[in-house]
Amino acid sequence: MQTTETLCCASWNIHRGRGGDGRVDADRILGVLGRDIAPLRPDILVLQEADTDCPPHSAVLGRDRIEAATGLRSLHTGPGLRWGPQSDGFLGVIVLVHPRIIVRRADVIDLPGHCHRGAVVADLAPRGMHTLRLVATHLSLAQWLRAVQMRTIGQHLIRRDVAGTPTPDTVIVGDLNEWRPWSGLALSRRITGRRWHGAARATFPVGRPVLPLDRILCDRPGVVRDVRVPDSAGIRAASDHRPLVARLAVPRRPLSDA
Repeated sequence: MQTTETLCCASWNIHRGRGGDGRVDADRILGVLGRDIAPLRPDILVLQEADTDCPPHSAVLGRDRIEAATGLRSLHTGPGLRWGPQSDGFLGVIVLVHPRIIVRRADVIDLPGHCHRGAVVADLAPRGMHTLRLVATHLSLAQWLRAVQMRTIGQHLIRRDVAGTPTPDTVIVGDLNEWRPWSGLALSRRITGRRWHGAARATFPVGRPVLPLDRILCDRPGVVRDVRVPDSAGIRAASDHRPLVARLAVPRRPLSDA
């Protein structure tokens, strides 16, 4: 029987720092990251709407400040992984990981649609574990456009696989804007060629969540576990979404492969 270890994965749409009072307050978001998210000890943190909506898609929080608040490190150190020199991430999507995780490869995908959206795809190698493929994204509000965007992601994943090498488990994380707990067309096997597994937990709107817009899903059953939605007064004030947190069961590597 294959043994596993767990990684903590967290996702949060920070609404560009705009809280329920209408004010944009980066310090308020950073405070929640430090008080509510960091104590959960996430190994992977994905933020959405973390750059401004319009070009040049400038940073909302600041990479150094996010890293200081969470103890994690950003994947977006090179210019090829950011939209531009003023951005923290790629079209608002930011991926941060624990220092024990090696990033073997990272790419960005410019997704189709009238509202500019993107995805970050990273092959992550936690120490002593098999490689995990992460897709971090924020999909469109329109179902037909979500389907087109997921098809684009699916084609990228197919091309990314190398013949003769094991295909890593793939986890998709972010605000997928899918309100159906049973999922819709965009997350169907017809679109990406794979079935996605993971519990749907309501995260929106922040005051009294009824829609599971944010998801943590894997293409192998049993990987995504203990999905929960943190809540606090700070979270309710800071954004229009609550964060989403899950445990990922990742197979250990044999000692001979370490």
